[in-house]
Amino acid sequence: MHDIRAIRENPEAFDCDLERRGLAPLSAELIALDDARKAAVSAAQAAQERRNALSKEIGAAKKAKDEARATELMAEVARLKEEAPGLEAAQGEAAKALDERLAAIPNRPKDDVPPGADEHGNVEYRRFDSSRERLAQGRQHFELGEATGLMDFEAAAKLSGSRFVVLKGQLARLERALGQFMLDLHTGEHGYTEVVPPVLVREEAMFGTAQLPKFRDDQFAAGENFWLIPTAEVPLTNLVRESILAEDELPLRFTALTPCFRAEAGAAGRDTRGMLRQHQFNKVELVSITAPEKSAEEHERMLACAEAVLKKLDLTYRVMTLCTGDMGFASQKTYDIEVWVPGQQTYREISSCSVCGEFQARRMNARYRAKEGRGVGFVHTLNGSGVAVGRALIAVMENYQNPDGSVTIPSALQPYMGGLTRIEGPKN
Repeated sequence: MHDIRAIRENPEAFDCDLERRGLAPLSAELIALDDARKAAVSAAQAAQERRNALSKEIGAAKKAKDEARATELMAEVARLKEEAPGLEAAQGEAAKALDERLAAIPNRPKDDVPPGADEHGNVEYRRFDSSRERLAQGRQHFELGEATGLMDFEAAAKLSGSRFVVLKGQLARLERALGQFMLDLHTGEHGYTEVVPPVLVREEAMFGTAQLPKFRDDQFAAGENFWLIPTAEVPLTNLVRESILAEDELPLRFTALTPCFRAEAGAAGRDTRGMLRQHQFNKVELVSITAPEKSAEEHERMLACAEAVLKKLDLTYRVMTLCTGDMGFASQKTYDIEVWVPGQQTYREISSCSVCGEFQARRMNARYRAKEGRGVGFVHTLNGSGVAVGRALIAVMENYQNPDGSVTIPSALQPYMGGLTRIEGPKN
């Protein structure tokens, strides 16, 4: 959500930021909608002020025993009362038109976000190379998993259709181990507070983090006014909705391991094999709520926390700064972490860390009271994957695979696997 006052004060800068996003100028349209809203407000206020004045005149006329004048004035009051609902409706409709238009416009990119139309404009920020030798070639995770009988897409299809998987035995335990390892790392070493949130949320919560209304087709509805969460970003960020925090409470840092649900409406035909793009998956989410002047620093910190997961798993990865044409709707700036997957001989996204500024806070009405009497302002929100559990499973399987089809368990995960050091390959 954007501040119409800021748009009025500097429409050229707003249109320039939209142009960087590949959008046409909108400031003139928005200002016109705001003018219509102001005119509707003024008309309703003027009618109410006139009614108040007439009430006083009626009293004076009655006191002067001027019944004719009092009757004339009361007739005008009656007319104004009849017009009031229409004026109030016009005021509401004008405000709604402006709010809906503002809600459909993506966040303004930070000045240091690289320009670009799509993923080809993304810029490498840094990388980390595993201490192990990179595999020149290897099998993909679904080939490894299906060969052991521990990854079953056919059974999942019978239960739920495409883009689901059933994990069994040691692979099921490995996925559970990954999630617990990440939670322990983020709570024990990085200072995040663990939360177990609902995975069903109201429409207002989905609007607050900007999944609705624009991305309605990518979500799963679950009954009247309920939605399955696409990420724990939704409930974690909305923990501060409609509240005023003290500046001393900030930053707030939350983490959660939850199932996530995505319709993948815009991904038809993409990554149809395996676990890369599922309707249901597990993810560890990181959310921070900060004062505005601390959000850039918090963004770098959050990125480092997500990277720590992959470093401890000794996985090769790179960090990409997303360009203006590739970053998400609510983001001011986004880093993607891409992990090396030898089965595809490429890097694949495993985490996105975004700073949203006050964009989501405005939609949630999440504010803070600054110290030293500096008034009340909107908090800044950040979110990131810490990391996607299913994709971490893919990365571990493909990077730690052995020629016989077995998978070595990374040392960081062995305590969570009951001391197991290896998932055995298929029996001959």
